[in-house]
Amino acid sequence: MVVFFAPPDVLSGLFTLASFDEADLNAVYCPFCAGCGSIVKYPFIEKDASHPRAVLGMFDVSARPFVPGSTLSFAIPMNKFAAMIDNMDESFLITRSWKASGGAWDRIQPQE
Repeated sequence: MVVFFAPPDVLSGLFTLASFDEADLNAVYCPFCAGCGSIVKYPFIEKDASHPRAVLGMFDVSARPFVPGSTLSFAIPMNKFAAMIDNMDESFLITRSWKASGGAWDRIQPQE
């Protein structure tokens, strides 16, 4: 399992890449659960699905104090993550939209 704790611009890229090769519109889901459920339990359950889904989480109000305010989690079963990596070179990541000046790509680059 791979877990990202990420801000919105990174989440938008992960969300889009997770959905890139899926016909189902629900390649990412967001269950109502405890913070730990969104990063451990539900991604673990998804690993055995024929089309595993990524899990968006850390909405649990009791867990929110332990992550930065603009951060959510995005947990991915390893088999789904491997497919996402395989799709990177043919996905939106190579488009001008993603790398447009002042867009998400610019905002996620380390500041010098």
